[in-house]
Order: sequence, then structure tokens, then C-alpha cells
Amino acid sequence: MPAPQAPSPAPPHPRRWIALVAVALSVLVIGFDTTVLNVALPDLARQLAAGTGQQQWIVDAYTVVFAAALLPAGLLGDRFGRRRTLVLGLGLFGAASLLGTLASGPGELIAARAVMGLAAAFVMPMSMAVVPAVFPPAEQRRATALLTTMTAIGVPLGPIVGGLLLRHYWWGSIFLVNVPLVLLGTVACLLLLPESADPSAPRIDPLAALLAAGGLSALTWGVIEGGDLGWGDGRVLGALVGALLALTWLVRRSGRREHPMLDLRLLAEPVFRWCSTAVTLVSVVLLGGFFVLPAYFQSVLGTDALGSGLRLMPMMGGLLVASRLGEPLVRRFAPRGVISAGLLLTALALLLGSRTTADDGYGWTALWLPLFGAGLGLVLITATASALLLLPPARAGVGSGLVQTLRQVGGAVGIAVFGALLAAGYRDRLDTGAVPEPAAHLARGSVTAADAVAERIGDPALAASAHGAYLHGMTLVMLVAGILAALSAVLVAARMPGTDPAATPGAGPAPDSEPAPAAPGPGSPVRPVAAVAGDPGESSA
Repeated sequence: MPAPQAPSPAPPHPRRWIALVAVALSVLVIGFDTTVLNVALPDLARQLAAGTGQQQWIVDAYTVVFAAALLPAGLLGDRFGRRRTLVLGLGLFGAASLLGTLASGPGELIAARAVMGLAAAFVMPMSMAVVPAVFPPAEQRRATALLTTMTAIGVPLGPIVGGLLLRHYWWGSIFLVNVPLVLLGTVACLLLLPESADPSAPRIDPLAALLAAGGLSALTWGVIEGGDLGWGDGRVLGALVGALLALTWLVRRSGRREHPMLDLRLLAEPVFRWCSTAVTLVSVVLLGGFFVLPAYFQSVLGTDALGSGLRLMPMMGGLLVASRLGEPLVRRFAPRGVISAGLLLTALALLLGSRTTADDGYGWTALWLPLFGAGLGLVLITATASALLLLPPARAGVGSGLVQTLRQVGGAVGIAVFGALLAAGYRDRLDTGAVPEPAAHLARGSVTAADAVAERIGDPALAASAHGAYLHGMTLVMLVAGILAALSAVLVAARMPGTDPAATPGAGPAPDSEPAPAAPGPGSPVRPVAAVAGDPGESSA
């Protein structure tokens, strides 16, 4: 009697590539909104009377809530349906965008941005989690690279669209434009995207979610306010110590639970661990360095918001080149070589940017921005795709949530640390000796405020001093960011394994201590994702 044969794997979903377009639209909205606010910060500072710390929180409220909610959002999607969770997130994002257009002060806008971050947390991990659930292993790298590229393209695209809107409309239009994009993405997901879920996914741990949210919020607040209040201030020290205790408790609690919300056992796989580390490090550099450019373009070079966005076009060009070259380079040099090269390219760009002088104009910036975009693209696309290739479908939401959480934590810390460094460098060089104290206090808040004060009191010397002081702070930020990127490249090259998960049979972190079955069924929580030697779908995104 012949032995029973293992059931054949289910055929790939026939509409999977069309469905990916719907998911890509959702991802583009999130990537777009991550940076669309940057070009509007000078306008917001003037019209809403927002200081440097408030401007940082307008950006960081989104990032911190996003990072804190990613883990429970990933679990919700795995358990109750990824398409359902994705659509819920898009709807909430559209509603929060409408609230943002109605804000009349910095506090209201910060609250709206926090809700937008919560909504984005439901969208981002689900967009990545549908890939192992819908695509066969041979096509997963190409699908993941496409989604990662769409997210990355949204980074330079946001300031361009934002600048175009701000030239013709009021600042609230940068949030209002999200609404039609959200509607389009929602309809496309409902019509094209199949539902996928894992009913056996673990339940949400409310205490772990609270510890993550509280720890990240306290950490970012402490770093931002440390630049204003001083690092020895009791409130700052209390926030930093509280953040350390909360995050330590979260890690210890996760290590004791069989099915934790923060599954750090995924990091036991070396390629997954170092890809996640690279995504975190490059996010520190990206959002930290990117924070300084719009104010430089608008205050020092005298462009408007649209001009600021257009001046970021070389960065998009470098990013698109990286999306075309990334996959062939991975096949030739493995992810370790491509990620290390991308970090070195990013470091070179930032170190060139740190040499900017008051007489350079835009020409020098246009020289290093393409290198910056290419380096970021090589790191983000390669590291994200390689990490997610190691995840079995049952853990796609949790694993994607972990990668995105680390990325957003890196971005929040980057904005906070580099924002504090920028403020310190700016105040150190600003000369307000000939300005009355009330006006001097305002001028020390930001270069935008200094320009407004100088115009009001008719003091061009104050404006010139503010521009020079801001340039000093900006070049200091880029120097530190460039050194960090270079050290990151060395670290990844020295410690990351030189293997490609797409070409390693059975690669991937084991979900528990149990071995993977030889022929997993539809409900099995384990599947060796990268079980195909080579990847015929490894074309460029």
C-alpha cells in the first residue's frame, strides 16, 4: 500500500500582484505623511507660534505613538484579519487627517498627529504581513521590495507635494490631501485584497502595550526636553529613568511569556537581527539628518515650501536608482555587502553635507543628496526585504511589527537627539546681545522665530546671526550622523552573516522550541519561508 502523499501547497492567489497595488497605495500614504510635515514646519512655527520643542513633538507625536502601537496592531491583524485591520487603520488615518486641518494651536495638532500615528500602526505591519500570506516564497523578495520602495519614495515625495500645496493653500492642506488617498486605498483593499488571518495568534498583553507606550513616550520626551531644560533637570532625569525601567520590564516580561507581544526570540536568527539593527540605525540617521534640511532651504537659502520640496528631488533620484540596483547587488554580494555599502554611501553623503558653508548655496547640497538617497534606499529596501523573508505566514504580523517598531524607535530617537543637538549648536552661536530680552528669548527658540523677530524690529544683523547659527547647528548634526552611519557600516560588515535568506533552505527563526513539520498544513504556525534555492522573482522593485 503506497504511503500517503503530503498535500500539495495551495496555488498562489491569482490576483496577488493586483492586490499588491492596493497595499502599495496604503503604504505610500504612510510614507508620504512621514515627511510631508517637514516642509510645513516653518509655516507652522509662524502661524501656530510653535517653538523648536513643539515642532519636534508635532513630528515625534506621530512617531512615538506609531512605534508604541505597532506590536499590538500586528497581533490584532494576525488574529482577526489583516485586510480588516488595514482598512480600519486607513479609515482612522483619514479621520485624524481631517482633525489636523482644523487645529488652531500646537497642542491640537500634536494630538491629531498622535491619532494619525495610531492609525499608521495598523497600516504598516499589515501591509508587509500580507506578503508571506499571499505570495509564494519565490516572489516574496520582489513583493516586499516593492512595498519598501513605495514607503521610501514617500519620504522625498512628501515635501514636494507638501510644498506645492503650501504655495497655493493654507498649511492644513497637507493633511487634507490624505483623505482622497485614504479613500482610494480603502476601496482598492476591499475590492482586491484577500483576507488572511491566524486565529491561533496570541492574545494582546495590555500591560506590555502600556509599558511600550509609556517607555517610548518618556524616552523621547526626556531627550527632547533635555536640550531645553538641561540634562540635570529632575523632570528630564525622571523621564529617562522611567523609560529605562519600563522598557526593561517590557523585555523581561516578554522573555517569560510563551507567546509574547514583543517576541524578541525572532532576533535569535542572525540575519533577521542584523537586518533589523540596520533598519534601526539608518532610521536614526535618516530622520535625524532630514529634520534639518527644510529650515535650511527656507530660512537660510530663502526658498518657499515648494522650492524646499523640489530641492529634495535629487534624493528621490538616488532612491530610485537604489531600488533598481538593489536586487542584482543582493544576488551578487548578499544582503550584508549591500547594506554595508549603503551605510557607507549614507555616511559619505552626510559628511559632505557637514562641509556646507554660508557661501555654497544649493549647489553643494545638490551634490550629496543623490548619494544620501541611494544609500538610504540600499539599506532600507535590502534590510527590510531580507528580514521579512525569514518570517513564516503565521507570524508575519508580529515579525513585521517588530521590524517596524525598531525602525520607528530609531526615527524618534534620531529626531529627538539631533533636534537637541541642533538647538544647542544654534543657541551657542546666536548673537542676541543687541536685542531686547523678550525678543531675544523668542529668537533663541528657532531660526524661523529669529527671522520673524528680525523683520519686526528691523534688525538684519540678527537675521544674519541666526542663519549662521543654524548652519553651524545643521553641519554639527550632519557630522555626527555621518560618523554614526560609518560606524554602523563597520558593525554590520563585521557581525552580520554573509548569507542570503532567499537562497538558504529552511532559513528563518523558529517560532518556538518545536521543530518545523516536514509538510505544514494550512493552519500550521511554522513554515520555512525561504525554502527555494534562488529567487526567480528577484527583479528590481
